Amino acid sequence: MGGFWPVPDVLGYLAGRWRVSRSVRDLASGAEGQFTGVTEFRADGEEPGALLHLESGTFVWQGVARPAERTLRFLPGPDGTADVRFADMRPFHDLDLSTGRHVAGHPCSADLYRGEFTVRDADHWRTVWRVRGPAKDLVLRTGYAREG
Repeated sequence: MGGFWPVPDVLGYLAGRWRVSRSVRDLASGAEGQFTGVTEFRADGEEPGALLHLESGTFVWQGVARPAERTLRFLPGPDGTADVRFADMRPFHDLDLSTGRHVAGHPCSADLYRGEFTVRDADHWRTVWRVRGPAKDLVLRTGYAREG
């Protein structure tokens, strides 16, 4: 498996609270930022079987700290996969961690987001998003560690 940890049920694996650390690098300007906080995956009261992804913390960009948060919806997909949506239910990407690794793409206007998801073990996973296009040239690396 190349060091990846297979996950047969994405939603079962993600349920709970995770500590989050994310670095953001603007490759065009060289500017760097950091997000630290928590992500909670909990039952979505509006979508049966789905999880809400509630992320909150502090984002520091060019020395300025600001509160930051986002909400995503993880809907159950076939065979233990997930269909990831924005809070307003617009499609974001699919997620299949059955091999412990997944690559997803998402077009956003003229920019393209390409994300790689890797699972290290029962309590650690990460994402690396590469964003390219006329408006953005970014790399976002996020590490997740299960709480409790």
